[in-house]
Amino acid sequence: MATDELAVRLKAVLGADDVSEVVRLSGGASRETYRFTADARPLIVQRQRAGSDRSMALEASALRAAHGVGVPVAEVIASGESALGAPYIISTVVEGETIARKIQRDDAFSLARNVFASDCGAALARLHSLDPDDVPGLSTDDQLVMYRGVLDTLGEPHPTFELAFRWLESHRPPPGKRCVVHGDFRLGNLMMGPGGLSAVLDWELVHLGDPLEDLGWLCTRAWRFGGALPVGGLGTYDDLFTAYEAAGGAPVDPAAARWWEVLGTLKWGIMCILQASSHLSGATRSHELAAIGRRVCENEYDLFEALEGLW
Repeated sequence: MATDELAVRLKAVLGADDVSEVVRLSGGASRETYRFTADARPLIVQRQRAGSDRSMALEASALRAAHGVGVPVAEVIASGESALGAPYIISTVVEGETIARKIQRDDAFSLARNVFASDCGAALARLHSLDPDDVPGLSTDDQLVMYRGVLDTLGEPHPTFELAFRWLESHRPPPGKRCVVHGDFRLGNLMMGPGGLSAVLDWELVHLGDPLEDLGWLCTRAWRFGGALPVGGLGTYDDLFTAYEAAGGAPVDPAAARWWEVLGTLKWGIMCILQASSHLSGATRSHELAAIGRRVCENEYDLFEALEGLW
């Protein structure tokens, strides 16, 4: 959709006197993201791209609920299905940085790095305190079963992944209390300001699950972006777990969190195959998807490292 037509539609949706400065931003494969000004107020709109089956209505509901319990998120101003030509969410602008290497290295984020793990722990505790009934319609798929099915469907032999599945199936911890889970809580989807975490982004994978899923995913090696420490390359397990419990989260069993971290590594490896197959099949020709496919072997290595000494 042309930006001038989008401006007209935004004006109608918001009941604004003026919409201007509509600028398209870079974004993920499933969304078109624009920054604009409505009656002198800066806002963001995301439109769902054709082919995506994620529910933006569900995401908007989760964002509103998370905002209500103090999770740092942009405030949802409006959402809908068709007024902008596709499902959409309009939200406030939150300033900050999402590029992992800048957060890890730039002097401007020296304070933010010191509080990264504790900020994440507190945010996740607030998220997991949500009443699941406040976000109706969330899926409840068993992550281990789901990704077993995905790998089988892809039909590629990966002995390392089979080894990981065997370990995960035989060492599965007791389930935690089912709660609202972000599903992709990690460096890269977290907006950081100079003082710390300013917004949790990308709620497309929100679902009901074990709270340790979010904690384990945050610590997965791929999301350390080369950093030495386990929590986004910036913090320790103790920093994360202590802050999580202090903010009201349930006591964390480190061994159970480790199980979810191993599962996170396996999941990302399978996701890499899945994204590469989209390119190779011709469904979505993309250099980015092809490059991600080359990272499968990194996850196989990470699984060997993660499982060493755990058998």
